[in-house]
Amino acid sequence: MPIRVRLGVVLAERNVRSKDLAEHVGITEANLSLLKQGKVKGVRFETLERICRFLNCQPGDLLRYED
Repeated sequence: MPIRVRLGVVLAERNVRSKDLAEHVGITEANLSLLKQGKVKGVRFETLERICRFLNCQPGDLLRYED
């Protein structure tokens, strides 16, 4: 799949633990882990918005298109 999820990179850059993000966003750590690995087929805009708000980033910081 040409869409790459960079959530793990952004978390590391900001020194944020997955547990803290999952708690703030309101999803399980397991689901957040699947998202970080790019193993999900979609993400709700509401969830993406909460992630971006917590990490102070744009959706484009989390997702990349790679041909």
